[in-house]
Amino acid sequence: MKSILIIGGSYGIGFEIAKQMSTTHQIYVASRTLGKLDELPNVKHLVFDAISGTLPTHELPESIDGLVYCPGSIVLKPFRGMKPEAFAQDFQLNFLGAVKVIQSVLPQLLNTEQASIVLFSSVATQLGMPFHTSIAASKGAIEGFSKAFAAEYAPKIRINVIAPSITETPLAEKLLNSEIKKEKSAERHPLKRFGQPQDIAEMAHFLLSEKSSWITGQVFKVDGGLSSVLKQSE
Repeated sequence: MKSILIIGGSYGIGFEIAKQMSTTHQIYVASRTLGKLDELPNVKHLVFDAISGTLPTHELPESIDGLVYCPGSIVLKPFRGMKPEAFAQDFQLNFLGAVKVIQSVLPQLLNTEQASIVLFSSVATQLGMPFHTSIAASKGAIEGFSKAFAAEYAPKIRINVIAPSITETPLAEKLLNSEIKKEKSAERHPLKRFGQPQDIAEMAHFLLSEKSSWITGQVFKVDGGLSSVLKQSE
């Protein structure tokens, strides 16, 4: 049974990843709250704040086969109204938090045959979208970092990035809190719906598994076709 560490797995996409993998893997979830993790088998919860906390590595096994960093933010504001401090806060949570976690468990990741890391970007990183300057900047750092890290640690550690479009999670609640907003969001995507946690978790599950053992340094756009498909006019 392989050991998978999920940072921020109490809700949303992280919880769905834990749910999908807990029947066949030992899951360690490091997050601020327990959520419904106690309903899942083979899950150990570690109290951890990605911004200010120190990961309790002494409670983790000597070898970690997979790592997923889920914490993120969705700050959508006009650029002219954003202070540098807001950019720094997004950068701290989305990028530096991931760097801190990876560095803290690097010995455990190197202590297995081939570990896999999954990080998260955003559709807004490659597709220019208004009011997304801060999130696009911090997630862009994730993509650049991952390619360099993949080159440095191959073949011992694989690292890949998932770039979703809007997904129905607590983080996106304000963007999908009415039927009108949901309809407009679904309409923007060529596949005529917004994402569900299961959509993203399935890709993460694949990237953590041996089925993806020949894939590293890639960014996977799981976004309903938004970034690459031009909708046919009706």
